[in-house]
Amino acid sequence: MTIELVDGKAGVAHISSEDKAIIHQAKFSKSDVVFDWGDAFKCSMSSPNRATIGTGCASIQGLDWHITAAESVTISNGSQGVKRNDIICAHYHRDSKTGNELVELTVLKGTPNATTAADPTIPSGKILSGAVDAYMPLWRIPLDGITVGTPVRLFTPKGALWDSVTQPWKPPYTNNSLTLCRVGRTVTVNGNVKFTGSGVQNYAMAVETIPEAFRPLADQSIIAFPSCGFSLLVMRDGKVQMLGDPKSAYSTAHGCWITAQ
Repeated sequence: MTIELVDGKAGVAHISSEDKAIIHQAKFSKSDVVFDWGDAFKCSMSSPNRATIGTGCASIQGLDWHITAAESVTISNGSQGVKRNDIICAHYHRDSKTGNELVELTVLKGTPNATTAADPTIPSGKILSGAVDAYMPLWRIPLDGITVGTPVRLFTPKGALWDSVTQPWKPPYTNNSLTLCRVGRTVTVNGNVKFTGSGVQNYAMAVETIPEAFRPLADQSIIAFPSCGFSLLVMRDGKVQMLGDPKSAYSTAHGCWITAQ
């Protein structure tokens, strides 16, 4: 029988990690996710050979895991005259004999290069397809010779679920907020704003970006303000660009797009 009430009583132990991975992927996407909890896996170099990862909560291919006290991993020494990138990952492993599963931190070591460092290849095992190993990249540790650089974060923490459904957003040139509402992968923009001044035609804004969970799948989407004859062009990275010259007047916002998150 292929139908199962996963959270229902069955009289026997029947809820597997595969069940929860399927449901979590359906709810939150198939992507690996780091949630905004604890220290969100903050990384610091406690010594030239030791990286410390703070507390945090995440999901690797739908399977939840967390760190409740700081963990450390070892970074191998660099070599004079070459550059190298190491990647700190969460490593999922399933014992093929017992079926027992675990997640631990590991370091994937890059290949030294005299001119340009490149990230090591991240193995692409799919847990629900039977892979016994899967890797979730968290931090890049750059090495230049024997000098260890500043860790580079490879993820963006996601807010709580309710933050991913409805959230206020303040567009440029106004003190008012619009409401971003997400249902599934569809995002709508609603609200009335009064602009505090005029802008410059096609002025690219580097601030006031759309929150990550609401960013459009397409390269460009539009928020229109019809009564002002003005629009904001929303980029895939969440930044906005002005189209037109907003006047000091109230206007209702109209916008809708599909998000990739």
